[in-house]
Amino acid sequence: MLSGFRKFILRGNVVDLAIAVVIGAAFGAIVTAVAKDLIGGLIGAVFSTKRFAAAKVTINGSDVIYGSTITALINFLIVAAVIYFVIVVPMNELHRRRAREEEAATPAPSDETRLLTEIRDLLAARR
Repeated sequence: MLSGFRKFILRGNVVDLAIAVVIGAAFGAIVTAVAKDLIGGLIGAVFSTKRFAAAKVTINGSDVIYGSTITALINFLIVAAVIYFVIVVPMNELHRRRAREEEAATPAPSDETRLLTEIRDLLAARR
């Protein structure tokens, strides 16, 4: 039982997944810092707010905090853009190349095959 678990853990997929989770967490921290400190700081400077994540509007004595929501939206857009340009676009190109290679690898039917196909189609049309 333990050897089976060991084989499972040492398979490439599990190790790759673990690495992806760690890198994803680190990337998330970087994106959060960029969105909160850099972009939020720039937006805060434009709107004269010290901490943009804490930017708020007071309506009838109630604070509506919009800065943290906009910061989360910026985080999402950065992550979505990176995923699209680093993963989706290259994967689509890889699929297109493989499809072209498969089409090129498929040989054209021989003369005999074409002739037999025509005979089959003519016989099917007679019925």
